[in-house]
Amino acid sequence: MTDTPQRTRPLRVLAAMSGGVDSAVAAARAAEAGHDVTGVHLALSANPQSFRTGARGCCTIEDSRDARRAADVIGIPFYVWDLADRFREDVVEDFVAEYEAGRTPNPCLRCNEKIKFAALLDKALALGFDAVCTGHYAQVILREDGTRELHRASDMAKDQSYVLGVLDDRQLAHAMFPLGDTVTTKEEIRAEAERRGLAVAKKPDSHDICFIADGDTQGFLANRIGRAEGDIVDESGTKLGTHEGAYGFTIGQRKGLRIGTPAPDGKPRYVLDISPVTNTVTVGPAASLDVGALTAVKPRWCGAAPTGAGTYTAQLRAHGGETEVTAEVVDGELRVRFAEPVRGVAPGQAIVLYDGTRVVGSATIASTVRATADVA
Repeated sequence: MTDTPQRTRPLRVLAAMSGGVDSAVAAARAAEAGHDVTGVHLALSANPQSFRTGARGCCTIEDSRDARRAADVIGIPFYVWDLADRFREDVVEDFVAEYEAGRTPNPCLRCNEKIKFAALLDKALALGFDAVCTGHYAQVILREDGTRELHRASDMAKDQSYVLGVLDDRQLAHAMFPLGDTVTTKEEIRAEAERRGLAVAKKPDSHDICFIADGDTQGFLANRIGRAEGDIVDESGTKLGTHEGAYGFTIGQRKGLRIGTPAPDGKPRYVLDISPVTNTVTVGPAASLDVGALTAVKPRWCGAAPTGAGTYTAQLRAHGGETEVTAEVVDGELRVRFAEPVRGVAPGQAIVLYDGTRVVGSATIASTVRATADVA
């Protein structure tokens, strides 16, 4: 059954309010359900003007003001908490380090893990709150034995369970997602916000990376890491061109290679490998992107860790589809085999395992095996 605390007792709830429509409606629903709700906006930059402004719904000064106005309309207390130092260390610096190491990180997933459900939740519990409420589309299900499970949202089109796959059972026990069991379109959520008098009703959704002001990830990394010219080579090692930093590429990338020389078969070439040690980017045909197996590290389980080999579905990107896999934990690492080859899997990405709609857990991809290789 769905975990609905309002049917048992009112809770002291800390509602994380980003300044967007989803978190505002989530806070309003929690208050309407009878909970004692306090709104909080997280100041995640020592210089908020450096974060993306306009249609963001995340971390800027205008977002803070939008969140405050929403809290006033809902009729709940509101505070701004400065977590800029923690965000810089746990999210921004991690993002830079991962790219420097040739991996492709997901900063939103890391923010959920380290900021919203670690730093924020720990502070909330220390202050006597029972739960943290966010506008994520996911569900926490309370089982008859008292344990909790994380499940996909009722509306798969808005499901955000992938970026919550890092939550453990302790964090799930104090998580509240009022939008998760809502089978409605985003337009209906906006209509609800308008009915409630929330000015963010028509505010566009946030996209991309909040701490990269102009959306230029490569330029951001170049300023942090420095430009370092290296070679672009094919699978045989033949030099095809040069680049200004291997960190500016991701596995599966097709555009922006600036090789010039066409492939012998006339077909596009894609980034197959990024080597930070030699500062080399390897490109090749699309078929070489097919992956048959992978190893992932730092697994985090939404409940008890699975034992033995099992069959699951896996999601590899925040907005990607599911694929069938067999997976097993071996020496603390997650070993995964795909039923059918998948394309463009990059080290640093998260793989999230599902059993039906239930989120089993998440791990960080460390290495992959091509589908053409022996993965037995």
